Amino acid sequence: MGVDVFLTRTASFLPLEPVGNDEIEQVLGMVGGRPSKARRIVLRSNGIQHRHYALDRVTGEPVMTNAAMAARAVSGLGEVGHVDCLAAATSRPDQLMPGHGVMVHGELGWPRLEVVSLSGVCVAGAAAFKHAWLAVRAGGAERAVAVASELASLGLHARNFDAEAEHKVRELEERPEIAFEKDFLRWMLSDGAGAVLLENKPGGPLSLRVDWVELSSAAHELPACMYSGAEKNADGSLTGWQEFSPQEWSTRSIFTVKQDVKLLNENVIRATLIEPLRLLVEKHNLAAKYIDWFLPHISSNFFADPVAAGVAEAGLNIPRESWFTNLTEKGNTGSASPFIMLDELFRSGRIQKGHKLLMYIPESGRFSSGFIFMEAV
Repeated sequence: MGVDVFLTRTASFLPLEPVGNDEIEQVLGMVGGRPSKARRIVLRSNGIQHRHYALDRVTGEPVMTNAAMAARAVSGLGEVGHVDCLAAATSRPDQLMPGHGVMVHGELGWPRLEVVSLSGVCVAGAAAFKHAWLAVRAGGAERAVAVASELASLGLHARNFDAEAEHKVRELEERPEIAFEKDFLRWMLSDGAGAVLLENKPGGPLSLRVDWVELSSAAHELPACMYSGAEKNADGSLTGWQEFSPQEWSTRSIFTVKQDVKLLNENVIRATLIEPLRLLVEKHNLAAKYIDWFLPHISSNFFADPVAAGVAEAGLNIPRESWFTNLTEKGNTGSASPFIMLDELFRSGRIQKGHKLLMYIPESGRFSSGFIFMEAV
C-alpha cells in the first residue's frame, strides 16, 4: 500500500501589484490601439476582479521568467530541509528545451535531486502533485515538492494579437462561453505560482494526509479543445508548429492560445467531471456528508452552476457553503490555480482536524481531469 503521505506546507507567489479590471489594458496593451469592446462583457461573465501579471506596466516587458516565479513560490515554503524530489508543472515554459523542472532547480540552487517536468494545461499541476505524492508513498523520497506556475501574460500582450473581430463581440452578449476563444482569453488568464511540500510524516500545526490522487483523460473519444503552437484541422486533428513556416507562425497566430468553444461547452462538464467523478464515488465510497471542503478549479464563474449540477449528477450534492475558490481575487492562473487556492485555505485557519477536502482540477486541452482527496490531521 505504501506509506502515508502528508502535505505539511503550502506557498504561493503572485507577481507585482494586483491589476483591477479597468487597468488590464494599461498592462496588456490595446489591440490595434483601440480599447476592447469585449472586455467588460467577458469580465462580467467570468467574475474576476483582480489578477497579477509579471509585466512592467510601462514597457510591457516581463520582470521575471516562469521558472523564477516557480522558484519564488517554492522558496515561500520556508526552510524545508533536504528535498529528494522536485516536480514542476506549467502550460507554457520559458523555452522548448531544457525541461521546465531543471530550470526551476537551477533557480533554486538546491543540491542534486530528482527533478521532473510535467506539461499539458491545468492538470499538469495535478500531475506534478501526483508524482511528488507517489515518490513519497513509494518510499523513494522523504520529502518532495510539487510546484505549478504560469506566465500567461507574455502571450496575452496586445503585440501578439490581430485586430478583434466585430462579429465575435456581438456574439458575446448571447453566448458568454465564447469568451474563451483566442483574443478573449486575454481577459481570462493571468500569472502566478504555487507549491506544496509532501512528507512521510505530519509536521507543524496542520497537515493534510493525502489519501488519493486520481487523473483521467477523455482523449480516446474527444479531439483537442484548447491548444497552442498548432492549427486545428477540419477533422479535429492538430498540425503542429514545426510544419508551418516562420512567417506563418505570426500571420496565422500559431502560438496564441485558442479554444474550440462549441466543443468545450458541449463536453467539459460531462467529460471532466460527471463521468470520472461518478467512478470515483463508487471506487472510494465517497459521500457529500464526508466532504467538508470542495475546491473546484473553475476558470470562470460562468461554470459555477454547471459544476454544481455536474457534481450532484455524479452523486455528490456538495452544498455551496462547503466550496472554496479564490478566482475573483487571484484570477485564473491555469495549472497554478489549485495550488494558489489550497494555499489560501490552508493558511486561513478554517481547516479543522478531521476535515476532508476534495479538489477538482479540469482542463479542456483534450478533456482531462484530476481529483485530490485529503484529510486534516
